[in-house]
Amino acid sequence: MDLGISGRKALVNGGSAGMGRGAALALAREGADVFISARGADRLEATCAAIARETGAQVHPIVADHSSEAGRNTILAACPDPDILVATCAPPPFTNDFRDVSRDEFENSVRIALLSPIDYIKAVVGPMIDRRWGRIVNISTGAAKYPAAMRVLSGPPRAALANYCHAVSKDLARYNVTINSVLPGMHHTPGIEDVLGPRAAANGRSYDEEVAAFVEAVRLPAGRFGNAEDLGALVAMLCSEMAGYVTGQSLVVDGGIGTSTF
Repeated sequence: MDLGISGRKALVNGGSAGMGRGAALALAREGADVFISARGADRLEATCAAIARETGAQVHPIVADHSSEAGRNTILAACPDPDILVATCAPPPFTNDFRDVSRDEFENSVRIALLSPIDYIKAVVGPMIDRRWGRIVNISTGAAKYPAAMRVLSGPPRAALANYCHAVSKDLARYNVTINSVLPGMHHTPGIEDVLGPRAAANGRSYDEEVAAFVEAVRLPAGRFGNAEDLGALVAMLCSEMAGYVTGQSLVVDGGIGTSTF
C-alpha cells in the first residue's frame, strides 16, 4: 500500500535504535527523505547506513542531543521545515520507590519528555501550516494512560504531552496538519533489554526466558512483546496522506493488556 509520502522530508528524533529506528525504517520504505538525530555518532551512522542499504532511501544522520537547546538548533539547521516530525526519547529508568525520585530527576524527565517535544512542535508547525500539510507523531509510553509507580519518571510528563497535543491539534486540523501520540507497552528495544537483562541474569535465565516469564506473570493477551518494526509501521500510517482525518489521538499499542474500553 502506497502511503503517499514518497519524497516527503521526515525528521525522526532519537531514531538510532528501538522504536525510533523502527519508525525511521518504515518511513524510508515509503520513500521519505529521512533525517535521524541521536547523540551517539557510531550507532547513528550505522543505523542510517543500514536503512539506506535496505530501502534505497536518502537517510541523513544528525549527531546531536535533541533535548538540549544547542542540539535542537543543530537539528533544525540540518533539517529545516520537515513535512513529518517523529519524536521519541530513551525511557527513564524504572523506580523502585517513588519517594526516592529526586526533584532534579523529575525536572530532567519533564525537560526531556515534555518540554523538548513541545519546542519542536512549535518550531515546525508554521511551515506545515503554510504548506497545508504536516504530520507529527510522538512515540510516548503506555504509562501515560495506565499509571504505574515504577514509571513516575515517564508516565506523568508524557501524559501532559498527550494533553498538550490534543489541545493544539484542534487549531492545526483545518490546515491538514495532524498531531498524534503512540503509547507503546512492552516492546523489544535496547532500553527494555537493559532492564530485563540484569533481571534475567539474577534469575539464572536467558533474556527470552525472562520475557516469557514476564508475559505469563502479567497475562499479556498477545503472548509476546511487540517489536520496533511493528510500531514503526503504525507510525508511518499516521504520517500518511490518508491519515489526515486522524488527529489529537493517543493510540495504545500494548498487545491488549490495557483495561480501558476507550
